[in-house]
Amino acid sequence: IGNEFGASMQYVAIAAYFSGDALPQLAQHFYRQAAEENDHAMRLIKSLTYAGGRVVIPAIDAPQPTFKNTEEAIKLSLDQEIEVTHQINALVELARSENDFITNNFLQWFLTEQLEEVSSMDTLLKIVQRGADNLLSVEEYLARVGLTGAGPS
Repeated sequence: IGNEFGASMQYVAIAAYFSGDALPQLAQHFYRQAAEENDHAMRLIKSLTYAGGRVVIPAIDAPQPTFKNTEEAIKLSLDQEIEVTHQINALVELARSENDFITNNFLQWFLTEQLEEVSSMDTLLKIVQRGADNLLSVEEYLARVGLTGAGPS
C-alpha cells in the first residue's frame, strides 16, 4: 500500500516537473499514472478490509522532485515499476506458500497490470530516447499516437 501511494506521489512530482518544462503531454501521462497508482493502493486497502484485515499505511518518503533530463525521470519510473513487479511477485509467492488461494487470485490482476505498466514505461523511455534532441517531437507523437500498443489490453 505504501509503495503504491509512494509511486503515486512520485508520478505527481514527475508530472509537475514536465509541466514546469512546458511538456503537457508527458505531464498529462504522469498525472494519469499517479491517479492509477492511487487506485491500486485503494484496491489493496479495500481488499484487506473486506477480508477482515487491519490496514497500516506506512510513512512515505518524499518523491524526487527534479531530474537532469526527461530520460532520467522516465527511467526512474520504469525502475519503480520493475521494483513493484518484484514486490507483487513476492506477495504471490507468499500467498502460494500459505495456500491462500483467494489472495493469490486477487493478486493475479496486479501481475497483469504490472506487465502493462512495465511495457508502457519501457516504450515511453524508448520514445524519449529517440526524440531526446527534440522533445517537442515526443510531445507531438504522444498527442497523436499516445502509448497505444504498449502492452496487453
